[in-house]
Amino acid sequence: MKHPILVLNAGSSSLKFSIFESLKHHSLVVAAHGEVERINDRPHLIIKNSRNETIADSDIAGRGHHGAIAAIHEWFASHVGGDVGFDGVGHRVVHGGQRFVAPVRIDAEVLAAIEALVPLAPLHQPHHVEVIRAISAVAPDVVQVACFDTAFHRTMPMLEREFALPRALTARGIVRYGFHGLSYEYIATALSALDPNWMQRRTIVAHLGNGASMCALANGESVATTMGFTAVDGLPMGTRTGSLDPGVLLYLLRHDGRSIDDVEHLIYSESGLLGVSGVSSDMRELTQSKTAEAAHAIDLFAYRSARELAALAGVLGGLDTLVFTAGIGEHAPNVRAAICQRAAWLGITLDEAANAANEAIVSDRRSAVTVRVIPTDENLVIARHTRNLLDS
Repeated sequence: MKHPILVLNAGSSSLKFSIFESLKHHSLVVAAHGEVERINDRPHLIIKNSRNETIADSDIAGRGHHGAIAAIHEWFASHVGGDVGFDGVGHRVVHGGQRFVAPVRIDAEVLAAIEALVPLAPLHQPHHVEVIRAISAVAPDVVQVACFDTAFHRTMPMLEREFALPRALTARGIVRYGFHGLSYEYIATALSALDPNWMQRRTIVAHLGNGASMCALANGESVATTMGFTAVDGLPMGTRTGSLDPGVLLYLLRHDGRSIDDVEHLIYSESGLLGVSGVSSDMRELTQSKTAEAAHAIDLFAYRSARELAALAGVLGGLDTLVFTAGIGEHAPNVRAAICQRAAWLGITLDEAANAANEAIVSDRRSAVTVRVIPTDENLVIARHTRNLLDS
């Protein structure tokens, strides 16, 4: 395997990864990808090759992120062998704060700064830190690169970034950062290949998955997005509330007897599609469910998505291109249809057959807005950034 790069995306209960091979002119192709599931309970390693054929499927001994990294490292060493090691390791890091507006090589100072941002992304940041340390334990000399979900939104104007808070708090970094930037960066690159003139078009990208947000692009750059200071803002998500009147939190703390930890768990883990439906956080299960509560959760998700779409279109002064991506965006035609129906006033009309088939373009010929479905690939973006930093 030539000049391999490992890309890691750490979650609380799983560790997803891809191994990219660098070819001529350092173009990148996926050599393998996989996941360590249930890392804190019964860790299980699954690896597939570039043809999506399973090449490893087994339980592992070590628990936690350190155990998962050790298992991936051991598999790679035993199957690739020789003196081949990873050229570098790229990490998805959710929050970059004010400091990190581009990918960066990780050293002790950078790691400390990433760890200091844990309060801003408590659902994600601690796991990124743990995996970085796990890599250092098994391969202390390998170059590690952090790629930040917030960096893509560095182009947002200050009016979009600011809350109506005292200036001293704004100066301390309590502003809107935006997230899913690696996904939006990939979609921007994909649009360039599909439509050379896309940057002249007013574009909104809907990254709809377990985590969900939307981003308005003008001249190819982020000018507004639905997530803010943390990744719990904006659209309802699998288990996260999305936008919530802060007075609700004050009420729960002051009059409902809840602790700060209780409220944090409520807004991150008990709400969203799961909380509204009482059935599941998974849109696939909700679509198959016959309960009125599941149907209502889907309706609420589509309504709030259409509402945010309208707001972003207002920022752009209209809309020319709408892109759906991520798990729900790519695979839930019923959700796309519900959102677009509510946004028909923008001139959106869907081709029902194309939408049902998840085709690349799902708008019909009458539509004033081109509606696309583009699968995202955040790992490829991370691999590219890692390769570029290594080469520089």
